[in-house]
Amino acid sequence: MRSKQPDFPAAMPSPCISICQMDPQADVCLGCYRTRQEIASWSSMNAEEQLALLAILNERRAAKTGIRRRPTRRKTLNSEG
Repeated sequence: MRSKQPDFPAAMPSPCISICQMDPQADVCLGCYRTRQEIASWSSMNAEEQLALLAILNERRAAKTGIRRRPTRRKTLNSEG
């Protein structure tokens, strides 16, 4: 008998883009906009927590750069299908 599929997919790849330099004023990475704690915690977060953090990172990036990412066309966890 098969076990029930998890509500959330397996962990996602890190949002790191290999521009690893901490902004000394904001204390976030200039590449991915994560704090040191968020960087260290990423691999222990479940997919739901990672998605929530990605939304926060998008807001941080937009606040810093004025650039908002376009909405994804990928199937999200909340979409039906």
